[in-house]
Amino acid sequence: MRILVAVGLLLFAAGAVLLAVSPARTVLIVVRCAGLGILLAAGIRHRSLTYWIFVSLLLGLEVGLDWPNFASHLRLLSDIFLRLIKVIVAPLILGTLVTGIAGHADVRKVGRIGWKSLLYFEVVTTIALFVGVAAINLTRAGIGVVVPPAAGESAIQNVGSIRWDEFLVHVFPENIAKAVAENQILQVAVFAILFGIALTQVPEKFRQPMLILAESLTQTMFRFTKIVMYFAPVGVGAAMAYTVGHLGIGILLPLGKLVLTAYGALLAFMLLVMYPIQLLARLPLRRFLAMVAEPATIAFATSSSEAALPGAMEAMEEFGVPREIVAFVIPAGYSFNLTGSTVYLAVASVFIAQASGISMTWTQQLFMVLTLMLTSKGVAGVPRAVVVVLLATASSVHLPTEPIFLILGVDALIDMARTSVNVIANCQASAVIARSEGELSI
Repeated sequence: MRILVAVGLLLFAAGAVLLAVSPARTVLIVVRCAGLGILLAAGIRHRSLTYWIFVSLLLGLEVGLDWPNFASHLRLLSDIFLRLIKVIVAPLILGTLVTGIAGHADVRKVGRIGWKSLLYFEVVTTIALFVGVAAINLTRAGIGVVVPPAAGESAIQNVGSIRWDEFLVHVFPENIAKAVAENQILQVAVFAILFGIALTQVPEKFRQPMLILAESLTQTMFRFTKIVMYFAPVGVGAAMAYTVGHLGIGILLPLGKLVLTAYGALLAFMLLVMYPIQLLARLPLRRFLAMVAEPATIAFATSSSEAALPGAMEAMEEFGVPREIVAFVIPAGYSFNLTGSTVYLAVASVFIAQASGISMTWTQQLFMVLTLMLTSKGVAGVPRAVVVVLLATASSVHLPTEPIFLILGVDALIDMARTSVNVIANCQASAVIARSEGELSI
């Protein structure tokens, strides 16, 4: 089994890498398809959903490379999958948080988990900024890049700016039905926390029916997730095919160094920051990776943290994190612990300066990092968040905005990696907080 998988992966990788240097396109297609055929044969008796999601990822890549026109029509399959996932998110958070808080009736514990989570998020995301700045200064990917004219600037002029006071107000829901309908994760979480606390203060005869309802909702949504996940290989493969077929490989040529820098910075963050945290918290690495593999793969293919959220919550509960901690930390992390996005924002901001021919001192870069610390909070709920944050940062440190058009060209490819890191980091955060509470059952 393992030998077949290794051979299949080797053939596919060889056929993909040689595509950039060899004119024998037909031969390379045959090599990659042979690799895929071996992987499919190896998986006939393999019932692991993660395995089939991974194979579908490669199959989607192949379809996008060789049949881009057909691949562009597959977006409807990925959109269907995303819709099915998004309909789960709000009810799942609502049910798990209410059950976790009201079922234990310990309000002080909720507050303790809250401040621990926010402190952890702030420390880790700050380190992520420095990792990003160090990576782009090391590779200097923006040096020598040709900046396009500002003619297209109107394309992003209508993107609003981020203000901390507006974000703070936005955290609190004015209408829970509206928050659920718009999939405002943080608003639903805030409502669920307050509702759960209120439920602890009513007599038992009134609290118990609501708890039974919340628990029933939670269990039903977890089963709903399992049903939807059977469609995950199709949705993931279609998403990858559409992304590659729509963008093409040619877009990587002028900005390949930026893409490699971003991926390298994200890898460095995982090895230099997340891995030591894993060791300090005494989390079993192999088991943790096995648990997060499926939601991380879905996040990579769909570029959507929401698509991976139900699977991530279920995986961490299976890992041994109590439901009330999972239900609080992971949704909160989607606004305050976007470490992958934070690494990339640091890389992109210095890239803008380099591409514009502006030499920034370490003091100026430190000021820019501090600006990013403020503007990057809560970006998950802002449409076209990366553009918003980059515009806000460029304006604050007096950088031109033209290089942002270049970044937008490859943003979708980088978004896949940073979204996966966001998901893995939030899963890790829930396990770390559980360990600090002495409630991690492993």
